[in-house]
Amino acid sequence: MPTPNSRSSSNTVARGPLLDREEYIEQSHLFKLLHEQAGGQFPIQELLDQLRHEILATTRLPMAMEYMLTEVKHSGLLGPAMIQLSHYFTPFQTFLIGQSESDTGRFLMNTAFKVMEAEAQYRVAGATPSGMFFFQFETLCRNRLSYDRGLSAMSGDPIYDDNWTNWILGLRAQIGLVDFADLLFLVSEDYRKKLEAAGKPTEGKGPFLLGEKEGRIALANRRKDPLYLFSALQRHLGYPVVPKPTPIDARQELIPQMARRIERLEARIQLMEEERRASLDITKFYEQNKHRLNLPE
Repeated sequence: MPTPNSRSSSNTVARGPLLDREEYIEQSHLFKLLHEQAGGQFPIQELLDQLRHEILATTRLPMAMEYMLTEVKHSGLLGPAMIQLSHYFTPFQTFLIGQSESDTGRFLMNTAFKVMEAEAQYRVAGATPSGMFFFQFETLCRNRLSYDRGLSAMSGDPIYDDNWTNWILGLRAQIGLVDFADLLFLVSEDYRKKLEAAGKPTEGKGPFLLGEKEGRIALANRRKDPLYLFSALQRHLGYPVVPKPTPIDARQELIPQMARRIERLEARIQLMEEERRASLDITKFYEQNKHRLNLPE
């Protein structure tokens, strides 16, 4: 007999339990401290070792941090430890950290901590399944993360029931082929009421997971830029604004670039002066004398 947490797909993620409110409060505090200090002069293992004393000891987060600290010291990665702590961290949190630690990705760990802080704060404020879905899915879109692995991780969030889980898993085969606004409208109460008003059966349709408001917003944003859809949903549903990647400050590279250019200009001026004095020895530029040159890189 299938259990309440069973899945219809083989590529599913185990669903952990919902945590107490105080756990999400402390998670939000931890992720805020990490994103404020990560990327600076302190490595992640030193931050974990220091910050675990600031977390409320009556929660389970300090124990999770001790395990993460041990794994970081051993492998240098947070992802494997969070996978082992699947009863505490959600699969989506683990997915974000794994993407930030990927060698081929451009998703920064600092951005992952910002997203996880906003998500934890939303859970404290009373998150809804629809609001959490839009927040997590917009995170995938704005940061250009894998839809397949991202949706699989989202499906394991304990905030979703089986209907939500199965629908999220089914999105993996539809994203990119069907307009996202159409997908949302077809699972909304607005669509169900339109079917009933037209005298059409609703059997085989749905599941109707979204409310009328979400359906009307989706219908109004068909064939438009998805950013307009996300913006409208965020305004009306009240889920957190998805943190955007922080642009790299190009000014930090200006001084080194200018120094290299000045060195090249000085070398060229020196050559021009030697040529004007008829004292330029071009043999030093021969391949066999290349080691005698002292030019900047």
